[in-house]
Amino acid sequence: MNDTQLNALREAAADGVSCDGLRVERTGEEYTFATPEATHEGLDEESLDALAQENPWLVSNWHFWAGASETRRAYCRWIERADELGVRERYEALVEGLSREWGELLVTAGLGEDGERVYELRHVDDVDTEPDALALHDDPLDAREIATADEDGRYRPLKTAPTLRRGWRFAGLDARDLVRTVEFFYPATVANWSREREGDLDVTHFRETADRQTGIYQVVDELDAEGVENLAAACCVDSQCLKRREWDEDDETELDVPRGDGAFPCREPCSLVIAAARQWAILESEESRTYEFELTPSEKNQIEDILGAVADGRTDEIREADVADGANRYRARYLRAKRTDDDGNFENVVERQ
Repeated sequence: MNDTQLNALREAAADGVSCDGLRVERTGEEYTFATPEATHEGLDEESLDALAQENPWLVSNWHFWAGASETRRAYCRWIERADELGVRERYEALVEGLSREWGELLVTAGLGEDGERVYELRHVDDVDTEPDALALHDDPLDAREIATADEDGRYRPLKTAPTLRRGWRFAGLDARDLVRTVEFFYPATVANWSREREGDLDVTHFRETADRQTGIYQVVDELDAEGVENLAAACCVDSQCLKRREWDEDDETELDVPRGDGAFPCREPCSLVIAAARQWAILESEESRTYEFELTPSEKNQIEDILGAVADGRTDEIREADVADGANRYRARYLRAKRTDDDGNFENVVERQ
């Protein structure tokens, strides 16, 4: 604890101080200093200072949180589990570091000078990587560039997709820059998480979002209830997006699709979902037809394997030598050679209206 914190405590006592078991009040010229263990009343300034010096963790802890905005305070307290751990227990843990996962981010809070917190960010899969092996950053704006492309250099249109590349870390961040950096990686997630905790998250359901679309996106509102469920199942599950979906078809119709396990909520269908909904609304307008063509039972199963592998993004995981896997590249090429013409179309197809 330093003189700045002590002076701030004296000044704040007039309005009352209350934080994590510390209570300090001033009435006239007398002070009250209370901790979870004891309450001292009728103190002069010298006695107040002495008790503050005997309880530096409580005072420095109050001073740190007193300077934070409501959202930043809630987020940083969540990181260090302030609702679960006492001040001394937290300070002891902060020496080694307290971590939380936020999407694919590993956020670690540590203890700096005089009780100030310092934060580190890295990819959650780099948890055991030596710091020197990771590219060091300290400017929150760098997060925007890191989040632009995946490991293969492909553009990431959805920033909350589980495709964040590895190999970097941010170190020495204060609380303000921590939140800025996190929000550059995952825009608005801290703000919406905080609003949800306060009961103020404004959720916009699919039908309301669809009704306000114009131009080429007006067709979105033609997607039926089953189509909306299929849309959410395709786009809004943990394997595709790290947000936790809070919107449904409308405020009375809940979608029968897992919402996801993400720490931060999704308050409305995003632009990627609306773009997908437009395409599928157009495709769903087609009339069904019956097609007849020959496949062996194994070939039918193989087509299902291929569909599953592509939908789950597993094609790169299938080894070339594993020809027993229906989605194996050579298996797929053999099926194409056997059952399709030079343009890749199935042969001898009978189409019925």
